[in-house]
Amino acid sequence: MNATVSRLKPASLPTLGDVSHFNFDNCPVRDLLSQIGGKWSTLLLQALSERPYRFGELRRMVPDISQRMLTQTLRDLQRDGYVHREVYPTKPPSVEYSMTPLGRSLYRPLSEVVRWALDNHEAVKTARDRFEAEA
Repeated sequence: MNATVSRLKPASLPTLGDVSHFNFDNCPVRDLLSQIGGKWSTLLLQALSERPYRFGELRRMVPDISQRMLTQTLRDLQRDGYVHREVYPTKPPSVEYSMTPLGRSLYRPLSEVVRWALDNHEAVKTARDRFEAEA
């Protein structure tokens, strides 16, 4: 870390150490955060952290998500190993989604971000309004 960056970083914050070895073209942090930072992923992970849900239940919980987007987001979360999809042989087939152990391990730190967002949403909105007024 160069001297300018280290002067700007508060000493109380954790550090990632030397990032000069990171391959920013193929960055694992950006790769993972691009998926879980999506518009719907965090909300669905938060719901699934409570208990398994059927597709229709999730659809009703998030009324402004389209069926196509819900399907795609759940498929992406399943592909990355955060969500398990169970199909029950009923007529018509029932599908239930639950969080995997990997998803639970992700949700621990993600829940802190969710808590921070809830605690600081008004302050961020105020800062945005102030920025827009000054622009």
